[in-house]
Amino acid sequence: MKPDTHPVRAGGGPLTPTVIAENVDIVYRIIGTGSGRGSATSALTRIISRKERPGIREVHAVKGVSFTAFKGEAIGLIGTNGSGKSTLLRAVAGLLPCERGRIYTDGQPSLMGVNAALMDDLTGERNVTLGCLAMGMSREQVKERYDDIVDFSGINEKGDFISLPMRTYSSGMRARLRFSIGAAKDHDVLLIDEALATGDRRFQKRSEERIRELRQQAGTVFLVSHNNKSIADTCDRVLWLEGGVLRMDGPTGEVLEAYERFTGK
Repeated sequence: MKPDTHPVRAGGGPLTPTVIAENVDIVYRIIGTGSGRGSATSALTRIISRKERPGIREVHAVKGVSFTAFKGEAIGLIGTNGSGKSTLLRAVAGLLPCERGRIYTDGQPSLMGVNAALMDDLTGERNVTLGCLAMGMSREQVKERYDDIVDFSGINEKGDFISLPMRTYSSGMRARLRFSIGAAKDHDVLLIDEALATGDRRFQKRSEERIRELRQQAGTVFLVSHNNKSIADTCDRVLWLEGGVLRMDGPTGEVLEAYERFTGK
């Protein structure tokens, strides 16, 4: 991780940086001009017209974003649809390259999102085991935490669903189990993308409490959400992205107030 000056915590002692983003630009390149109705139609059109290369459209999703995150922080990412929140999160996780600028991380970032892979043909039980092993947990750790994961998810509250294939689960059950698996391990940097958007309010409250525990036990938590109440209840700092630009970075209350004025909500 790149050295950085350490601000001082209110109670004394330096804050430890966990993520540093320096003038980050992220650009998507989309192949195809959009003149056809599908990839096959577009390809056939190019062949007939003897075009050797399809058109390439660039989408500048994140523009010159800089920030430093510190150990023990929970940071919300807000913004209207298409503002670059999820893109920035994926870049911090190392899943997207920076066009310009750099992202430095201390420890291993872990991305938990609503689209995280679960295997439909396997039971919930097998998905718990495989998901935990994929995060680097030992089989002994999986056995120790298995009951807690199932209980936290609430999957078995109305029957023995954990023994059924994932394809029989509702979207809410999937989301709850996915979050429960991801939150079973202490993470250096945990990135949560709309994982609290589904499920009842009781599960959301449990999830928010677990996020606060992860902050204390691990490092830094980033939360992308369209639910301002979840952000307010969970985060002490907010990054507001709009059109790929970091519009505001500050205490949760101040940033949410400005954002709500902007959106009229």
